[in-house]
Amino acid sequence: MILAHLDLDAFYAAVEELENPELRTKPLIVGGDPHGRGVVATANYVARRFGIHSAMSAAEALRRCPQAVFVRPRHAVYREYSRSVWATVRGIVPTVEQTGADEGYLDLGEVARDFLEARVVAEAVQTAVRAATSLTCSLGVAPCKVVAKVGSDARKPGGLTVVVPGQEASFLAPFDVRRLPGVGPKAEERLRAAGIDTVGALAALSDESLRRLLPGSVGVVLRDRARGIDPRGLELGVERISISVENTFERDLVDRERLHEELRGMAAQVAEHLRAKGQTARTVTTKLRYADFSIRSRSTSLDVGIDDPDQIGDLACRLLDRGLHDRPGALRLVGVGVSGLVEYRQLALGVAE
Repeated sequence: MILAHLDLDAFYAAVEELENPELRTKPLIVGGDPHGRGVVATANYVARRFGIHSAMSAAEALRRCPQAVFVRPRHAVYREYSRSVWATVRGIVPTVEQTGADEGYLDLGEVARDFLEARVVAEAVQTAVRAATSLTCSLGVAPCKVVAKVGSDARKPGGLTVVVPGQEASFLAPFDVRRLPGVGPKAEERLRAAGIDTVGALAALSDESLRRLLPGSVGVVLRDRARGIDPRGLELGVERISISVENTFERDLVDRERLHEELRGMAAQVAEHLRAKGQTARTVTTKLRYADFSIRSRSTSLDVGIDDPDQIGDLACRLLDRGLHDRPGALRLVGVGVSGLVEYRQLALGVAE
């Protein structure tokens, strides 16, 4: 597997700074009432220099930084920015497990052949998110979730950490044990009491010591994670609002006839999916990824939904031609997608017999 964990940098605070640029140079805290029982949702990097962090009481944050600017969370605004971010990410990496408004896992193995290419894709994601939203994000690229998650936090803000297979344990070893996902307050307390302060020390625990400190399956899972062993895959939602098929070529293609042939084959697969589900689609999209990993897509919408492979293929080819007219160049990937899905069996409802 080649996975990435994406984490938007100080998301709520970054959005507030975009909405009000005067806040960029001030210690900014998004959270509850500092004169009540509120807590810090997030703080910008100016405020973090004062030791302020998420989940700290707002009153403590005020004590540490009396000049801090406090703003209440505006979740509706954050959701709009989040939607833009993830729409942008999915334009580059289609398979995503979004675990929150500001973080999620990406299946880079779907679009990159090795970790060198995965780095290029991750850089493209960072560039695209910044261009689309003016927000920065940090990414960790690794063979498994736990290492990717730690990696995304290792070089914030705006950093990129790539951990190749075989280096998982050595990468994790120096980190404080509390940085390992899954180590909660109780587990941390037990480990520290036994002198286990780093992830590497947890990884080195014998079976006997592990059973004594962290009995049950939890201890085994945490030690495995400390060793960079994490078999979890991406957890994906079941609802489909679109259907798409893509193909990454072994060599970049420029031959128009070959590209059309590829698209028609994909159109047939998409049509098969539609018919199996009893659906039609009103929008057809062709996706083009160039040799430099930049993405272009072209779409067309119809008045009536279709499920015919020839019709979908014709439209996809025309859209490809349009895209290459706008920007000529060799392609490393093409894809065909349909959206605006409708259950075609419903079209007969209300028709007189």
